[in-house]
Amino acid sequence: EVNLVESGGGLVQAGGSLRLSCAASGFTLDDFTVGWFRQSPGKEREGVSAIVMKDGGAYVHSSLKGRFTISKDNAKNTVYLQMNSLKPEDTGVYYCAAVDWSLRYYSDSMYPSDYRHWGQGTQVTVSS
Repeated sequence: EVNLVESGGGLVQAGGSLRLSCAASGFTLDDFTVGWFRQSPGKEREGVSAIVMKDGGAYVHSSLKGRFTISKDNAKNTVYLQMNSLKPEDTGVYYCAAVDWSLRYYSDSMYPSDYRHWGQGTQVTVSS
């Protein structure tokens, strides 16, 4: 059974940092693309970042570049999202997702329908 588990969310003050983890079990991520999405109340789920596990090809939403970084550890079957200089508008539930082919984004066109497997999400709250 494919299972993705997010962790690392929490409450942080504006300007702070968090590192989210997405750990996979039941399968190896080596041939997958792993993405991070977020969703806040009343808004659609939006793509944040993605990484191709095979070669590390990475994408970060243009509005988040410089603050968010995605990385991977194939040995640990885990993907990380480092979030710095957090703002209240970064508040939401953060989900990781995976699909078993290489996805490369050349524009802000990352959609939930690109992915097959999903975690349950982790809440991130940034206070002002």
